[in-house]
Amino acid sequence: MNLVNLESVSHAYGPKPLLSDVSLGIEAGERIGVVGRNGGGKTTLMSVIAGEVRPDSGRVTHTRNLRIGFLSQHDALDPAATIGEIVLGGLAEHEWAGDQAIREILANLIGDLDLGSRAADLSGGERRRTALAKLLIDDHDLIMLDEPTNHLDIEAIAWLAAHLSGRKSALLVVTHDRWFLDAVSTRTWEVVDGRVERYEGGYAAYVLAKAERARIAQAAEERRQNLMRKEIAWLRRGPPARTSKPKFRIEAAQALIANEPPARETVELMRFAAARLGKTVYDLEDVTLHAGGPGNGPLVLDRCTWQFGPGDRIGLIGVNGSGKSSVLRLLADTVKPDSGRVVRGRTVRLAHLSQELTELDPTRRVLESVEEVRKYLQLGKKEWSASQLLERLGFKGDAQWKVIGDLSGGERRRLQLLRLLMDDPNVLLLDEPTNDLDIETLNELEDLLDGWPGTLVLVSHDRYFLERVTDRCVALLGDGRLSLLPGGVDEYLERRAAGTALTARVSGGAGAAVTASASQESATATGELSAKEERELRKELNRLERQLDKLAGQEERLHAAMAEAASDYARLGALDGELREVTAQKDAIESEWLELADRLGD
Repeated sequence: MNLVNLESVSHAYGPKPLLSDVSLGIEAGERIGVVGRNGGGKTTLMSVIAGEVRPDSGRVTHTRNLRIGFLSQHDALDPAATIGEIVLGGLAEHEWAGDQAIREILANLIGDLDLGSRAADLSGGERRRTALAKLLIDDHDLIMLDEPTNHLDIEAIAWLAAHLSGRKSALLVVTHDRWFLDAVSTRTWEVVDGRVERYEGGYAAYVLAKAERARIAQAAEERRQNLMRKEIAWLRRGPPARTSKPKFRIEAAQALIANEPPARETVELMRFAAARLGKTVYDLEDVTLHAGGPGNGPLVLDRCTWQFGPGDRIGLIGVNGSGKSSVLRLLADTVKPDSGRVVRGRTVRLAHLSQELTELDPTRRVLESVEEVRKYLQLGKKEWSASQLLERLGFKGDAQWKVIGDLSGGERRRLQLLRLLMDDPNVLLLDEPTNDLDIETLNELEDLLDGWPGTLVLVSHDRYFLERVTDRCVALLGDGRLSLLPGGVDEYLERRAAGTALTARVSGGAGAAVTASASQESATATGELSAKEERELRKELNRLERQLDKLAGQEERLHAAMAEAASDYARLGALDGELREVTAQKDAIESEWLELADRLGD
């Protein structure tokens, strides 16, 4: 049964048509993900479907008594109302407290908030989570969500995906979180140039199907050109060949990626990174850190020792409030540890993308702002101009001459990131770089980072982006340590679900250190590795052992070469430099091996 029908709908803001003669329908139980460029019409489409915007032409019909729950990007919470009044309405405490589904929604979305707090006192993220909790508690035939994952951490996003997949309501969701799209949607709509292109499956199937469509179109155009060159197009006047409905086939996907090289040439990038950075990047030695300064706020690190090496691409994971941004500020030297020390390599050229957007001059133009940093940048084996890179990140044509003060938050974020890259750093600290970026721009950013040689530490709730651009995941689990996760985000979620990871939302001071220490001992006492965790750890251990064997062979060859070049001082100096780099890599991998072996009890 169709819940909503759009017939020949068109709508424009100013001279730009966002929807042009669009006809489509939403059936009961369908789960649809909506993608497209920022400003391309996704939110307009949602507002038209919800009945909040009347289209310029065409007709929108709803089935009788249709119940729609719409989470827009701007909430309308009563500032005088409490969270409990907004979310629970008139439900008595025994009614909602006895309902497991309601308790689960409250715990996962607003478990850290006081139900008696007033909406006027909430931050933007807290208001957003409150509005989402209210929507999910109510019953709806169609749930419409515009960027629901904003302000949610990885754990909450995973819960929301599972919750929505288990509901019987139809779902229409706009999001730039590609992992979330894959988890919840069975169909994908792409809003492009006023049209709505429809694809079967989630994000991965959409990407493959779109590439297949492009390949078929290119092949058809090549055939057409060949026929024209042979001047026999007029012979093709017979009835058109019968066609069948295109379906997603695994063979087509394999053909598309058969000759595709790996996303990153890891070995080559590691070599470049080691040459640019030397042996030491960051060494944390017995560091204790509280999020609010010495002895204040949650305990983030408790006598922690860790090494960030040349070429490391690390994703830093943890719940909101666990101290991820504090660790980045520690590495950026904008905060000092309570105790211990942070050793920073002498060759480190740091770029830190924080969540603030204050350093851009609002009177400058976009291209001028980038070119004042550098006009050309070498990424991988190719040199790019500032204008070319701006175009890749969505600033096309006249957009490069916009005044920065007129840019949206997402555009300012893209510009800030590009200015950092143009400064040619060898260490990147990125704090939520994907905020306000559309999927097409995310793809371009991932491609740029693939060719960038250096050490990368990334904090992001975008699981797809996190797994795409990093090689290892490290978590803040509330025990004062940085914990390596060979199983990545899946292992993190498993440990959180098993109760072996804390929330880190503990009071500051000496009491916090005692609480974290006691919790760590408790987790160690009860946290035996599962079979899956042990397999993943042993797999990682074997990989590190193979790397150590390879580096040992390189060391042996370099020693032999140095013995032969004993009288050639220039050659001897070059070989000695290579040997130091190999030794540095070996030391870093040995430290990692020892940590894993310690977890396994080997």
